[in-house]
Order: sequence, then C-alpha cells, then structure tokens
Amino acid sequence: MTTAGSDSTGIPATGIHARGVRRSFGSVHAVRDVSLDVPAGRVTGLVGPNGSGKTTLLLMLSSLLAPDAGEIRIAGIDPVAEPQKARALLGWMPDALGAWGSLTSRETLRVTGRLYDLPAAEASQRADALLADVGLTDLADAPARVLSRGQKQRLGLARALVHDPRVLLLDEPASGLDPQARIDLRLLLRRLAAEGRTILISSHVLSELEEVVDDAVFLLEGRTVDPARVEAASRRAQPWRVRLAGLAPLDAVAPVSAALRLDAAHVGTDRRDLLVSFASDDDAAAALRELIAAGMPVVEFAAAQGSLERTFLDLEAGAPPASADPASSDAPEGRA
Repeated sequence: MTTAGSDSTGIPATGIHARGVRRSFGSVHAVRDVSLDVPAGRVTGLVGPNGSGKTTLLLMLSSLLAPDAGEIRIAGIDPVAEPQKARALLGWMPDALGAWGSLTSRETLRVTGRLYDLPAAEASQRADALLADVGLTDLADAPARVLSRGQKQRLGLARALVHDPRVLLLDEPASGLDPQARIDLRLLLRRLAAEGRTILISSHVLSELEEVVDDAVFLLEGRTVDPARVEAASRRAQPWRVRLAGLAPLDAVAPVSAALRLDAAHVGTDRRDLLVSFASDDDAAAALRELIAAGMPVVEFAAAQGSLERTFLDLEAGAPPASADPASSDAPEGRA
C-alpha cells in the first residue's frame, strides 16, 4: 500500500531517506551502517566525533560519492542512478568553500547560478538577494581569496542556496562565524525550514546546533546510533550549575549539601559554581525549591550542558543499551 507522500516502495517523496548505507576506502570503513530519515520542514543535526563518518555520509547524500552498499533517496530520487535530478534539488555546503579565488563574491554566485541554468538576469538578482541574506553585501565586489574564514562560510551557504534547493546539506556551516553571524545563521535556517525545506546540518559546535535543530541523528564509528539508545542516554542524570551570592564554591558545598540532604561527595565545584547532578528536570526543580525554602541566596541554577552535548558525551562514554534502566543512578533520592 502506498502512503501519502511516498512512492510504491514506501520511500518518502520528500526529505532524505537512507538505509544500510556503507562506504569504505580500502581497509578504512568510514561509514559502516547508516540508516536515517530527515523530514521536510525541519532542521536535523548530524552529530558525531571526528572520524565518525559525517562528511563521508554527506558526500554520499550529495551524490558526490557512491555508496558501496545501501539505499539513498533525496526527495524520492536516487542520487546514484539520477545524480543530475538529485543535484537540482540539493544545496550542498562543504566545510571549505573551494571557490575560485579570483572571482568576487557576487561573481561566484552569478557563475554558480548560470551553472544551474538560471538566466543571466535571474542569476544576478539571486546573487544580490543572497549576499544580503548572508550579510556580505559590503563584500560583494571583494575577491573570494581575501575573505576571512567566516566570510567564506557565509559565501558557501549563499552558493548552496543559489538555485533555491528543497534539500540542504550543510557541513560545519557555523565554523569561523562571529557571534552575530551565528545568530543570523540560526534565523536563516529556521526561516528556510519554515518554508518546507529539508535541512541536515553537521557541526562540532553543539551549543549552536542545540539552538537551531528540531531533531538529531548520532553517528559513532560509522554507524547511526539506535534511537532507543539515544533516548536512554538523553535521560541519564545531568549536571546542573548552582551559584550562591556571596559564597565561594568551596564554602557553598556544605550548606547546599545539607539543604538537599546529599553527601558532600555528590556536590562538585567548577570555577564559580557548584555542580550537582539530577536524574530529571523534575528533580532539579524540586532541588531549587528546597534551596529557596532553606534561604539559600541562589543567583544561578541552570543545566551545565545542552541536551545534545550531554547525549553525545554519554554515548561516547558508553551509555547503557535500551534494555537498561535509563533513570537509574547511584545518587540518593533520584539524584546522581
């Protein structure tokens, strides 16, 4: 039975679909077994340590590298069998710009537009609009070779958008961007997703990724991590930062431990703050109430890590399998 938005094989006609994808380079198994679905209208993060296969996977999804095995569809199109059709739908932003250094920013976008068969006038209009979108209007006539790393990243994003693609593959787009440019990038990606585009973004800056993505796919050693294992890791205890006004961290350990009925060994210090782990957000909220009720002058109480960073670190450290109890911990009363 064919469902809405899929073909007769059940493969989605929008977004990105991959099953059992593998790719080796001689004896090096870069991608061992990747399966994922990236829906349209959302920003999905691709998270993994160096060497986990992220860039190799993106190259296969972009039709620039053929998989050794497995199945890939870009909006229902096989990028191996029909690369030109897939590329018409794809906007690919590699980690490095790789532009013609002698061309200006505007010329780079115009030439790219012409390569996608845009009429000359439309390519020029598109170039000017995109330069404004990525904040490079003032550098429109500067040759690409003089751009900074962050400016080249912005030009690379604009180049990926020249032909108005429905699917975006972005490899480290925030690398080298200053704080304002990162905010602008987040706003742009959210707008593009709201327009119904499919966005898969790889980044090592997990704090930045946290603020823009709707979903995340985790890669470890060339394999996609089972969603149940990701869920187990995301539900494990996490550290929270606690700071009391007028008290140095070491001096705050005893009163906080007493107020929360914790052994002092469960309360750590990090620069200005205490670090206390809680098994859930509910436990953290209860602990904050206890501190306030005890008259503690709390001026900071916040998660020490974002959920992506915490899950990533937990998976790398060897999170329990899905069959394990994700809520279990060694701490008393649900605290770790």
